[in-house]
Amino acid sequence: MYDELKYWYLRDHKLFRALSMSQLKQLCIITGFKKATKGEIIYFSDSETPRVFLLKKGNIKIVSVDENGEETIKDIILKGDLFGELTLEQDKTVNEYAMALTDEVSICSFLLSDFENLMLKHPDLALSYTKFVGWKLKRIKNNYANLMSKDAKTRLKTFLKEWAEREGKIEKNATILENYLTQTDIAQIICTSRPTATKLLIELEEEGLIQYTRKEILIQNINALQ
Repeated sequence: MYDELKYWYLRDHKLFRALSMSQLKQLCIITGFKKATKGEIIYFSDSETPRVFLLKKGNIKIVSVDENGEETIKDIILKGDLFGELTLEQDKTVNEYAMALTDEVSICSFLLSDFENLMLKHPDLALSYTKFVGWKLKRIKNNYANLMSKDAKTRLKTFLKEWAEREGKIEKNATILENYLTQTDIAQIICTSRPTATKLLIELEEEGLIQYTRKEILIQNINALQ
């Protein structure tokens, strides 16, 4: 039953649609599954057994740590996203970790060596993976460019708009976001201090652009955040 659950999940993921049923079942043999709870660290970039991870359920943050110990949230991982050693080579200069943001997180993972061997055998999988990772790295690069060229308030508005477009639910012409991020998380995403992030959130509320609580964020007009 456990192997069947792994099979059905992988079969439904767009990355693996190029594989046949027998190839998917072979993949399930080398796949590891793990569950985590909010605040649990799932992955360190300096692990001796590098892996590629695939998020099945929940949300995860990727936190980058600089040489001074300062932390920045590099990416928010959603269901179906990949993280870990995405470039298929371990970069010892990168210092980052992944932490569960929500109460129930489920992931599957592959040893980097096993995943490389699998792609050598299945060129269609390698092509799908290259496209998938290329899109992801391009998005991270664009986020970095936004951080370098915009002021903190504009960065916050841009982040909220992109978050709403990815995960927001439309209700009565407004967009509702389940708020699983703390104000510290938001500050780390837009590269500012927590007091500044709090001040900016209050400003957006006073301007009528958002309604903010610990549980949800309501955005009256997503286009007004441009």
